[in-house]
Amino acid sequence: MNYSCIIGTGGYLPERCVSNKELEQWVNTNDQWIIERTGILNRHLAAEGQDLCDLAEIAARRALDTARCQVQQIDLIVLGTTTPDRVHPSTACLLQARLGNHGAMAFDIQAVCSGFIYALSIADQFIKTGVIQTALVVGADIYSRLVDWTDRNTCILFGDGAGAVVLEARQEPGILSSHLHADGAYKDVLTVSGTVAQGRLQGDGFTKMQGNEVFKFAVKVLTEVVEEALVANHLNINDIDWLVPHQANLRIITATAKKLGLPMEKVVITLAEQGNTSAASIPLALDIAIRDGRIQRGHKLLLEAVGSGFTWGSILVKY
Repeated sequence: MNYSCIIGTGGYLPERCVSNKELEQWVNTNDQWIIERTGILNRHLAAEGQDLCDLAEIAARRALDTARCQVQQIDLIVLGTTTPDRVHPSTACLLQARLGNHGAMAFDIQAVCSGFIYALSIADQFIKTGVIQTALVVGADIYSRLVDWTDRNTCILFGDGAGAVVLEARQEPGILSSHLHADGAYKDVLTVSGTVAQGRLQGDGFTKMQGNEVFKFAVKVLTEVVEEALVANHLNINDIDWLVPHQANLRIITATAKKLGLPMEKVVITLAEQGNTSAASIPLALDIAIRDGRIQRGHKLLLEAVGSGFTWGSILVKY
């Protein structure tokens, strides 16, 4: 049986770092209020003229370098994002051209903050079924461009970034299972409702969020989808070395860990210095924790995310 094994990770954050103190000059808020409500201290914003593909390329090249993988070895490029550079072609195709790969499958996945989980699961299926041998999976967003910087309920949350992993088919266990869900009945709880028609934006192009509803739903389904992964693999929470959650809000992360009975010492948290980077948050956190030595070969990792849709999912990995 083929398993999808993570053989390389990479990440990138734009150079510009915006602190809570700087946000105080833009909107009616303050550093203490932001920290208490979100756990965020700083976020990184893409420069004017910096495209999503720019971010994704740096993260992808770092992952390829770590994996010691040549670009032409890649059979599939799948990119999770809500903020593509163009209506079409996909940013995955733009990235493919930048990297110099010719002929691999390439496409985007739109599941908002769950985008990387969805993308990783799809790549895993191609490898498990023997269709491909090697995949590049990217989560990247310039979410700051969907934010109304006069709305303190949303603008404090988001930052920009990209993360990537290289998967390779191997015989020893890697990705053990994935569990994906969605419920479009919640489409208006967290949304950017506008669309493009006749060359112009129709409707609202900013993020609207019912914060309390998002919090309650997120804690509920994230707990459930972690437990689903544990049951499917005949494990309990004590068997997990690291929870790598979507970095949306510290209150969501801590509430989920508490419901699971998981000590915070086993949770990878990068939120304070990055904010919510949407589809980029899990691969960025994974890359940081691998590079700083927290995550070691043989560790069992649970990745989990929830995003607008609602979409949500978990992936159990033996790294």
